[in-house]
Amino acid sequence: MAITSRLIAKFNSYYADKPVLTIMITNAVLGGIADTVAQSLTAIRQKAQRLPGGVHKDDFVSIEIHELDKKNPWPASELMPSSKTLPPPFDFERLTRFMAYGFLLSPVQFHWFAFLSRAFPITKQSGTVPALQRVALDQLIFAPVGLACFFTFMTVAEGGGRRAVARKFQDVYLPALKANFILWPLVQILNFRVIPLQFQIPFVSTVGIAWTAYLSVTNSSDEA
Repeated sequence: MAITSRLIAKFNSYYADKPVLTIMITNAVLGGIADTVAQSLTAIRQKAQRLPGGVHKDDFVSIEIHELDKKNPWPASELMPSSKTLPPPFDFERLTRFMAYGFLLSPVQFHWFAFLSRAFPITKQSGTVPALQRVALDQLIFAPVGLACFFTFMTVAEGGGRRAVARKFQDVYLPALKANFILWPLVQILNFRVIPLQFQIPFVSTVGIAWTAYLSVTNSSDEA
């Protein structure tokens, strides 16, 4: 508890001095954590495919991840047949891409959240309606644009061109957007209604560890 209090105090101190830079560094770190989680899930997924007889019936995690392969099967050439018992190597370039994306997106998020706070102020007399208005605008405008930026940035950073970007949008954009509409409205209602402004982006980024891990797996699955 004391460590948490110190971290919060440090964050508030840095945020008061340099809010945008603080958010940028925080998002980069959390983006790195998210992709590390995603790469771990990918390693489990590949290991499950290399097991004799496939996924073991008692391995719940492998079974859940293996379900991804029904839609996005992993190419045999990527399964490293010479090291069937070893996990795939950690992709530090991919980690860097995710950290860079979180770092670069942060100023946009910062100004967007500040705009929502000004446009729909939450007071003691009126809290729920402004929060719902923020969520509606966020989900109708920022979420679709943000996802488009994510897939475009990742594809270009991986060396893809227009065709690769078009394929990415065709294959994974709409499923990811649907998943976004399932998760984020409830998260953002809590965020806008309860969380102080300086913690709203870190809160989103923390919840977003699971979301970014999902996007990372989705993005890498489409590459297959």
